[in-house]
Amino acid sequence: DYAKEHLAQLQEKAELIAGRMLRFSVFYRNQHKEYFQHVRMHCGNVMKPSLKDNSGSHGSPTSGMLHGIFFSCNTEFNTGQPPQDSPYGRYRFQIPAQRLFNPNTNLYFADFYCMYTAYHYVVLVLAPKGSSGDLFCRERLPQLDISSNKFLTCCVEEGELVYRHAQDSILEVIYTEPVDLSLGVLGEISGHQLMSLSTANAKKDPSCKTCNISVGR
Repeated sequence: DYAKEHLAQLQEKAELIAGRMLRFSVFYRNQHKEYFQHVRMHCGNVMKPSLKDNSGSHGSPTSGMLHGIFFSCNTEFNTGQPPQDSPYGRYRFQIPAQRLFNPNTNLYFADFYCMYTAYHYVVLVLAPKGSSGDLFCRERLPQLDISSNKFLTCCVEEGELVYRHAQDSILEVIYTEPVDLSLGVLGEISGHQLMSLSTANAKKDPSCKTCNISVGR
């Protein structure tokens, strides 16, 4: 596994391409209709954390170890809204950002990778302070200042929480606790299901100079 100093090197590389910060207001999760039916019928309407797969960097300490729920927050540059296409299914759960990310949440940098494409992915972890996910991350991952970092921020502006994400990276946000569907809205997207963009068990391009570090053996 990468040590914290290796992840710090990855973080520095990711910061170089993060781009400017854009405002957003919701986290969202796309899945197939059957997934949400299962959550409603067999899980008491609660999405439960599952074990992180082996996508991304081979040395990521979260792979096969951290339990969480993947969310996205990237928006389309021209609309400020989540994109209408998704690789993960036509049904989308949207939840107000403050439900998952607020001053009682810690934020960690977990990974930076690409899959032989021009796109780069940054993996972040949101963990409520003192939770088991928070304790796991505190020992293994670089912690980010929630109000001042290059990827995902939560700031108080004029008395309200304002959220921003990096424009030039695709953020994959892992939330470490269960999430009740009643806290958000479920609907169908109008766009395409772009299977080629799925990152499930995605292998990192080992030749990319942008997102690889040299780890001494």
